[in-house]
Amino acid sequence: MTVPGFGDAGDFRDVGGLREELPFFVYGTLRPGEANHDLFLHGRTEAEEPALLADAVLYEGPGFPYALLEPGAGTVAGEVVTAAPGEYGELLAVLDRLEEYVAPGHSRNLYERLARNVLLPDGTAVRAWVYVAAPGVARELRATGTPIPGGDWTGRLRG
Repeated sequence: MTVPGFGDAGDFRDVGGLREELPFFVYGTLRPGEANHDLFLHGRTEAEEPALLADAVLYEGPGFPYALLEPGAGTVAGEVVTAAPGEYGELLAVLDRLEEYVAPGHSRNLYERLARNVLLPDGTAVRAWVYVAAPGVARELRATGTPIPGGDWTGRLRG
């Protein structure tokens, strides 16, 4: 499926001339039990595993969080989501729209989609797409935002 405004060369990681589909690291409303999980991921995933994004901090947003990459800042808790066979292209387009990601560095981006290593509970590093706050959003959050203690969106009400 081709979606206008999506499908740029950054959609796949180039590995030795081959295009590799990366899983997604979700840390907010797309996590199991959260508002957008069933709306956007149900029936489109093959696997969902707990994972951590290192060198990041999580901030409160208006009903959803933002991760910011900051060396030494801590970790953000989430899940690595692997698309079901045949679902990758559609899932990528759906998540890009949800996260208001247009293209790398685009001025309308709410989030940037970056390939980063995340850690599974056994310590294995997995390369995954991570949506992090776009530069303008990140500047504002650093200046006036509220960090989520412990970097866990689902634990924010408990902690």
